[in-house]
Amino acid sequence: MSDLPFGFGVPPEEPEDGKDDQTGKSGQGGKGEQAGKPGGDPAQPPFGFGANPFGALFGMGGAGGPAGDNPFAAMMGGLNPGDLGAAFQQLGQMLSFDGGPVNWELAKDIARQTVVAEPAEGKAKDRSVSAAERSAVAEAVRLADLWLDSATEFPSGAGTAVAWSRAEWIEATLPVWQELVDPVAERVGNAMGGVLPEEMQSMAGPLMGVMRSMGGAMFGTQIGQALGALAAEVVGSTDVGLPLAPAGKAALLPQNVAEFGEGLSVPVEEVRLYLALREAAHQRLFAHVPWLRAHLFGAVEAYARGIKVDTSRMEELMGRIDPENPEALQEALSNGLLQPEDTPEQKAALARLETALALVEGWVDAVVHAAAEPHLPQAGALRETLRRRRATGGPAEQTFATLVGLELRPRRLRDASRLWASLADARGIDGRDALWQHPDMLPTATDLDDPDGFVHRGGEEPIEGGLDFDAIDKLLGEAAAKNDEKDDPNA
Repeated sequence: MSDLPFGFGVPPEEPEDGKDDQTGKSGQGGKGEQAGKPGGDPAQPPFGFGANPFGALFGMGGAGGPAGDNPFAAMMGGLNPGDLGAAFQQLGQMLSFDGGPVNWELAKDIARQTVVAEPAEGKAKDRSVSAAERSAVAEAVRLADLWLDSATEFPSGAGTAVAWSRAEWIEATLPVWQELVDPVAERVGNAMGGVLPEEMQSMAGPLMGVMRSMGGAMFGTQIGQALGALAAEVVGSTDVGLPLAPAGKAALLPQNVAEFGEGLSVPVEEVRLYLALREAAHQRLFAHVPWLRAHLFGAVEAYARGIKVDTSRMEELMGRIDPENPEALQEALSNGLLQPEDTPEQKAALARLETALALVEGWVDAVVHAAAEPHLPQAGALRETLRRRRATGGPAEQTFATLVGLELRPRRLRDASRLWASLADARGIDGRDALWQHPDMLPTATDLDDPDGFVHRGGEEPIEGGLDFDAIDKLLGEAAAKNDEKDDPNA
């Protein structure tokens, strides 16, 4: 993906499994783990705070999306003189927006325009889904559900199977993105407004409303570019580890599935079936673990609650800025003038989210492999391809890195997958899946460091039928002996 969502810089690539790369430098961990550690990078701040939060809006050199320094250029056609009237009309609509921290109508428009714009080399523009593709997706999900019956105790969670174009993916997933992003955007907006002294806020009057509208437009622009870029990459509704589609609806994007399979030397039917297995497995997990969705989204909200801005630094820098020198303001913004503080609450929320997502993806990886291996000759190769895709910065990593400063480490995913596979061997499928009954029963981040230790915790051997008959016989014998002592008058 050439342009990263939300106007962020490129996240550092991580060597697989966290090992040293060829230069001898140690691979960096996920942002949630590295934050606060010696030598570690701070958590990636949301919505481009690390660079210039106003740069994307005012064209002051901030990292934009497809439009470079002016993200509105994609929307306004580069200010073509023939389109000036429509451009100013749309600008007026943006500035009059008063519907929350993000202008979601603008985000949707920009996302849809992104998927039909001139694509990057090797990509194709969005197209409609054919009837044959819809039928193929429905059949793949149906067959995937049959195979999964032998790999997990959770029944099917997909009531329907749909094939989406990229634009349809945007439309269908936008409500969930709104639920996910709004708490972060609102907290960021409040933090930005809170740095102004009260007397300045009262003097600003109507200008504050205009600034809020511009902030909503700024976030909407960045999010729209993010969703448009993501729509060209995802192969289903669960690529980012969250249930983005409506409940009970398994979805694949045939155009993206075909592009994903190019160059793999694997029949397209086998690629489609493997991806359908992953989609159907996600659907089963989220459908039958009712607390999981709220758990994941709650971690994002907890992160948002921890966003703070160093107001003293803001006041100090603003005091040294000449209002007549816009370059000085630009330099201050580009140096992280409004960069949120990295709080302990944020670190804890990111760690919890990272572990939960690793457990979800690890469980899906293990279950899909068990279901696919007997049927698909290239199951192992496809599994490794998807793992490497995640390791080199696939949709999930880039989305979460730009949204909440989180990067899922490949080592976490592999450790989680190995842990779930070991649990199935030691306790059976039912024993493995029973751990999803409550969040307190799940493995922790520490357990991911020692999967075998979690599986065989305490060194106890599996007990037949769930009962230790030797212990029961011992207790009965002790009770009988006590009764004999009471009945014996000479005791």
